[in-house]
Amino acid sequence: MAAAGVVRSLTVLYDANCPLCVHIRHWLSTQHQLVPIALVPAASFEAHRRFPRLDHASTLREITVVGDRGHVWTGTDAFIMCLWALTEHRPRANWLSTPAGRPFARAAMYAAAKWRQAVRTEGAQDPACDDHCSVPR
Repeated sequence: MAAAGVVRSLTVLYDANCPLCVHIRHWLSTQHQLVPIALVPAASFEAHRRFPRLDHASTLREITVVGDRGHVWTGTDAFIMCLWALTEHRPRANWLSTPAGRPFARAAMYAAAKWRQAVRTEGAQDPACDDHCSVPR
């Protein structure tokens, strides 16, 4: 998970057709961030524009985080990077990245993936709202 150099910003590519992903997107946007996080729908026009060489089909299957220096994290590592960027959750992210904590991070990702698979809606591959979607109630 460790990347060479300083990470100054992150882009989280999330599945805009997944209620859980959209909920987490809104939660991330309300947290105090030590590292700025841009939230972009996976496989959207904006995602393709920002990251033309990325495998965008895979970003719809699992959470993907891209660092400002081009580093890409997926799955459990992406989950940990999201927490690492947040003031309140960085200590938890540091622990989750250790051999003792990693099984808990993997279990959380596995549970989220199963729930996501059950509730994901089939919709447009290029959501029109990008990062301007309204907050669900």
